[in-house]
Amino acid sequence: MAHVNLVDPASSSAAVKPTLDRIQGAFGVVPNMFKAVANSPAALASLWGSFGALGQGKIGAKLGEQIAVAVADRNDCNYCLAAHTALGRRAGATDGEMADAQRGRSADPRTAAALAFAVKVVESRAAVDATDVEALRAAGFDDEAIVEILAHVALNLFTNYVNVAFDVPVDFPGVTLSRTA
Repeated sequence: MAHVNLVDPASSSAAVKPTLDRIQGAFGVVPNMFKAVANSPAALASLWGSFGALGQGKIGAKLGEQIAVAVADRNDCNYCLAAHTALGRRAGATDGEMADAQRGRSADPRTAAALAFAVKVVESRAAVDATDVEALRAAGFDDEAIVEILAHVALNLFTNYVNVAFDVPVDFPGVTLSRTA
C-alpha cells in the first residue's frame, strides 16, 4: 500500500483533474505514479510538463527510455523499471536492448556512451568531469543533447524517488532489477 493517497482521477480536485485527464488520454489509464504525485498540483504539473518537454527533445524516445531503465535499476525502482521497459518497447527498443540498457550497456556506441554517462551521473551524484562530457561529444552528441541526457537523468531521479519513497504499487508488467537477477 502506498505511503500517500493515490488520487482517484474521477473525484480529483479541479487543480489536478485537467492534467490527470491528459495523462489518461496519453496512457489509456492514469498510472499509479501520477495518482501519487497528484497530491500536489504543482508537482504533477512539473512532472507532466517535464515528460512532455523531453518527449519532444533531440535524443528521441527510445534513448530516453533506455536512460530511464538504467537510472531505475541503479535506484532499485521497480515501478520505473517496469514502466520504462514497457515504454521503451513502445518506442521501438527490443527486449534485449532494454535489458542491456538496464545494465547500462548497449551494442550501439552512441547509446552506450549516453548510458555510461547517465550511470556515472547517478552513481557519482553528478561528479562527472570534462572527460565524461568529451566521451559524449566523441559519440556524436552536441551540447543540446548532452544537457538533455542530464535532464532525463534528473527527471528519472525524481520519479524513482517518488515511487521508492512512497511505495507506489507497480501497475505495469514487472521486470527484475539486474542486481537481484
